[in-house]
Amino acid sequence: MLFSPSRRYWTSAIRLAITLFGLPLTASTSGARYEQTSKHIKPICGDYYTSSIGTMPSPAGPHVKARCPQYPESTIKRFAVPDDKVDWNQKWPEYSPVNHTAPVVLKKPVWADPDIGSFSPKFNAVDGAVDRSSFEGKYEVENGKPLNPRGRTGLTGQGLLGRWGPNHAADPVVTRWKVDASGAKIHHSASKKPILQFVAIKRRDCGEWAIPGGMVDPGEQVSLTLQREFSEEALNSLSVKQSEREDIHKRIQKLFGSTGFQVYKGYVDDPRNTDNAWMETVAVNFHDEAGDSVSELPLQAGDDAGHVQWVDVDSSFGLYASHSHFLELVARERQAHW
Repeated sequence: MLFSPSRRYWTSAIRLAITLFGLPLTASTSGARYEQTSKHIKPICGDYYTSSIGTMPSPAGPHVKARCPQYPESTIKRFAVPDDKVDWNQKWPEYSPVNHTAPVVLKKPVWADPDIGSFSPKFNAVDGAVDRSSFEGKYEVENGKPLNPRGRTGLTGQGLLGRWGPNHAADPVVTRWKVDASGAKIHHSASKKPILQFVAIKRRDCGEWAIPGGMVDPGEQVSLTLQREFSEEALNSLSVKQSEREDIHKRIQKLFGSTGFQVYKGYVDDPRNTDNAWMETVAVNFHDEAGDSVSELPLQAGDDAGHVQWVDVDSSFGLYASHSHFLELVARERQAHW
């Protein structure tokens, strides 16, 4: 996920509509949960399906990246939290986390909440245009501040995140088959399974490869976020010539109008998480089976990405946050090499 906090939420829908000639939204409804068998559902993010084979459950173990020793884009050191002290139910009177809210958040941009005490957010609910409910269920609120449902991180405050509590994102996992000059699928020499390729971007902030994605703006449907982020981060749709936009619109509409595979919905073990603010995401796989939609478009990195390219799906390729797990589930669902 590549998150661009400087993006003003009130322009997102208008910008995508103008850029892609009014790309229609996928119909959506709310309140869908994972099913045990493969079936079509209509979750909050559109007409996607889940599968007992492919749907990634929320990890049961303690978060790891959310306890990284040094907080990203700072010199702040977290209070060290051992595995057996992560759970809030474990009494730990010696716990003394460092408080940190990044300067960019303290400047009070439109995408960020002010400090607790200066406003009264409605946690565990849709608060105006901001969804403060969690995919993890109801979370605790202590002294007016939400508590990370996965436990201690060694740091309080908002960190780099705009919202107190859950910060919702969306990750479009766009894939195609790797083929030879004749168009035949290429199989891996060891697994003998066909090789998938996915669109990967190289993050400017940390240099790691990742799935293109971003924050769900207040009041925005996740289906729009998925389309917008892929268009901006992987195709640089905001800067292409007018003559190229119609073709991008047609191909994006074809791919994102198809039924996607909802890989994951829940908490993300992200290094930016704190005791009071954390990342959650919906990851959806859109597969270009025939290779005739976005596969034929030239990839071009947007402002927030350093580089973008098609990459073979393989367990040896390291990725940001939980993205490797997302791709493993996609490979299993598509019966491809991993």
